[in-house]
Amino acid sequence: MIVELDWLEVTAPGGGILKVQKRPHPRARRLRLTVTVEGARLSYPHGTCTLQMAAFLQQNAAWLARKLDELKLTPTAPLCVGQSRQILLRGVPVGLDWLQDQYPRVQYSAQGVQITLPKKIRQPKRLAQALLRSWYETELRHDMLRAMPRQVALLGKAPTGLRVRPLKSLWGSLDSCDGIGLDLTLILAPPAVARYVLAHELAHLRVRNHAPQFWAQVGELVPDYEVRRAWLREHGTQLKNHWVHLFANS
Repeated sequence: MIVELDWLEVTAPGGGILKVQKRPHPRARRLRLTVTVEGARLSYPHGTCTLQMAAFLQQNAAWLARKLDELKLTPTAPLCVGQSRQILLRGVPVGLDWLQDQYPRVQYSAQGVQITLPKKIRQPKRLAQALLRSWYETELRHDMLRAMPRQVALLGKAPTGLRVRPLKSLWGSLDSCDGIGLDLTLILAPPAVARYVLAHELAHLRVRNHAPQFWAQVGELVPDYEVRRAWLREHGTQLKNHWVHLFANS
């Protein structure tokens, strides 16, 4: 099977050329521009002409330039065993410190997050990253399961399950069996923003597309969703960048 994969270039508002990877998506209904630590990508429906894609990129050039600039900021340092630092939790920087004991674990208190590792262990960094990632997942799952009953009651429909894992560009998804998937990176965002993403995916239980009826449904679940959505658009790239570098291997 031949996969069409190419690049487009667009002029940034302040000058310079921005390079964007373009790729057709079999289920795409519209043009979609995303920016991750891997760069910018334009997904498009089959049959979309190049002129239409170029015009879309030019219309979004300012946003694209800003998001790409965010990736050039000094990245979050990878986790380093024994080195105190700050990490993000629910939109707030918290301290991270280290302890030694027989049993590995993660604890959270008013003093911050503490990772406990045995004194003699092979690959301590890998264990520490696994512990922190698992703890983040538990915390986000707890937050979402606590928020879900109210939103489900307002919606009148419930998902079949909840899956939490790191996603490259998406914040959430709803599968064909009505199961919700959420990006683990949301544990770094303010709780109100994470609850908006949950409401967004729950609303898809009623309306599968992004028609006006869908946004009306989101508004019933989260009346100020536009504020939360704007926050995510403004800071989302930085959150994903923080996550990728925190769990980097080097």
